[in-house]
Amino acid sequence: MMLRWLLASLHLLGLGLGLGAVWVRGRGLRGPLDPAGLRRVFLADTVWGLAALLWIGTGLWRLLGGTEKPTDYYLHSHAFMTKMALLLLILALELRPMITLIRWRTRVGRGELPDTRLAPLLARISFIQAGIVVLMVFAATAMARGLYG
Repeated sequence: MMLRWLLASLHLLGLGLGLGAVWVRGRGLRGPLDPAGLRRVFLADTVWGLAALLWIGTGLWRLLGGTEKPTDYYLHSHAFMTKMALLLLILALELRPMITLIRWRTRVGRGELPDTRLAPLLARISFIQAGIVVLMVFAATAMARGLYG
């Protein structure tokens, strides 16, 4: 019982951290991208990545560990499959920001300023991802209540 509670709590904490971080990353990418602005973007991006690890790690444990419901329950739930499709969409959208921000971090680490022309696109992607996270909440709550079979 304690493990179930802990995993569910950490899973939700990952959601909250991730939603806030990706939104802050998007806002930061719309602001000035001087050294201080870049540090804010990089910090938000790091929290977004850590939240994803927490979210995916606890989610896999709950799915495969049988701590909540049997794995078969999840695999036959349309709401769960919708949630996973939304997660895959977030991950696919993350490829461009991840690669770009790694390049920016490398340049900043060498004492150079990165080419930030992609910042508006990365901001839009971040805001889209935030919206998808909200949709995932609806899918998760539908699943938890047995809706959308």
